[in-house]
Amino acid sequence: MTILKIRQKYKMAKTKILAIFLLTALTVVLSFGEGICQENDGQKLLIGTKPTAPFAMKAEDGSWYGISIELWRTIASDLELEYRFEERNLEGLLEGLEDGSLDMVVSALTINSERETKSDFSHPFYSTGLTIASSATGGGGFMKVAEGLLSSQFIRVVGILVLILVVTGFLVWAFEHKRNAEQFGGGAGRGIGSGFWWSAVTMTTVGYGDKAPVTIGGRIVALIWMFAAIIIISSFTAAIASALTVSQLEAKIGGPEDLPRVSVGTIASSTSANYLKDNRINFGTYDTPLDGLKAVADNEIDAFVYDAPILRYLIKENFRGKLKTLPSTFLRQDYGIALANGSPLREDINVILLREIGQPEWENLLDEYLGQ
Repeated sequence: MTILKIRQKYKMAKTKILAIFLLTALTVVLSFGEGICQENDGQKLLIGTKPTAPFAMKAEDGSWYGISIELWRTIASDLELEYRFEERNLEGLLEGLEDGSLDMVVSALTINSERETKSDFSHPFYSTGLTIASSATGGGGFMKVAEGLLSSQFIRVVGILVLILVVTGFLVWAFEHKRNAEQFGGGAGRGIGSGFWWSAVTMTTVGYGDKAPVTIGGRIVALIWMFAAIIIISSFTAAIASALTVSQLEAKIGGPEDLPRVSVGTIASSTSANYLKDNRINFGTYDTPLDGLKAVADNEIDAFVYDAPILRYLIKENFRGKLKTLPSTFLRQDYGIALANGSPLREDINVILLREIGQPEWENLLDEYLGQ
């Protein structure tokens, strides 16, 4: 074989090797590009949400808006992500993250240890706490006391008591008006009136001593009345206390320590539900915070426990002057964007999220929805 032929074969082999290398490199680049395309331009991200005013709200045309929604739209725009929203209840949102049917949850979802074990969370974008909603008409003061004294229950008890005093006074007068005319004599009206006075001061244990039965029949009535009066005055005192305090129950909810003695409602599977369970407080559940607040307004329950900004917004929009919340909060809560475990978007989302919540526009957005 001549040197020329050897050089020709070497050049051909070199050309083949170069061609194979270029083809391989091109394949890798195309595959990488396809992967990026699939991640960003393929199937849209499925974002779970639920109506939680003012963080996520649904307009009549089906579009979503609110604090969390607007924050997410900014993040998605910066990352050039395509997505669509799917409405679910709270249990459905949590299950969707766990089974992978949802890519993210954007609403007012509280970050806690239990949820963190089943999904990932972004950095918090809003910090708040729980509060208690109750009737705004409850409270002490003269007007509330007057309402209690004029209640049908109180008036009925007073009427029964007056009737018993009249009957007792009549019996004493019947035995005493002839032999004890000085104290129970005169006409029937005056005598029965004296008997009524005696039965009243005896029942209240005032015991002026200005009148006292002297006949055997009168003293037997007096002895029976003394023991009966003890029971009657106790019942009467309880009726007064009930009439004056039951209607003021809402005013006595000064904090979470008062919840065990009133009827309470909240949302199932929520952080507030876990709080009530941990503190052994009985409660009923409602589908939405608005349903729970309606139950308070209709006196079906005494208190509704849930996230402070959500309750205050709903009361401002729907129950102004009818319901109120505690001025303070308890059990701190941080809202974040929830992602499926191992989501590669978490770090990029955090970078943009932290940048956005540090801008003046974020404070303006919060003031727009949560302002006084």
